[in-house]
Amino acid sequence: MKPHYLLPCLGAILASCGFVVLAGSNVGANPQAASPIYGVTIPEGYRQWELVAPAEEAEPLNELRAVLGNAVAINAYREGTLPLPDGTVLAKLAWKDVQSSEFESASVPGAATTVQIMVKDSKKYATTGGWGFGRFVDGKPADEAQHQTCFACHEARVQGHDYVFTRYAP
Repeated sequence: MKPHYLLPCLGAILASCGFVVLAGSNVGANPQAASPIYGVTIPEGYRQWELVAPAEEAEPLNELRAVLGNAVAINAYREGTLPLPDGTVLAKLAWKDVQSSEFESASVPGAATTVQIMVKDSKKYATTGGWGFGRFVDGKPADEAQHQTCFACHEARVQGHDYVFTRYAP
């Protein structure tokens, strides 16, 4: 077996022994690709994750959104577990809301606007409710000023829901 084939096996072994393997952390990542403040990166394979819920954001953003979750997140949502466990990673994809040219009453995704990542690690992110945040535009992290607003918004609005806006849509 080639060494790079062992990495998924190692992750599964560590997880089965009770270790939390975090996708979206900055281990071995290019520092330019990590979010300021939190060091969160865009996890590989996130587009293959399951849908947690869709959302529509009204003006001024005017976006369609989809929140995806890794296996830890999906299992916790299905079981109704709050707070969400360490190892939970959520990815929010956002696009401009555009009227369909084929069906007048339908909205469809237009240009992509952001990918936002939340990583649950209660020790690493103890000062921000256990969550690390990353906001990315065209694959690059937004500036530090934008990242300074992440936790404040979540803390003000959804502190009683483990700082997460998204509810599971089964």
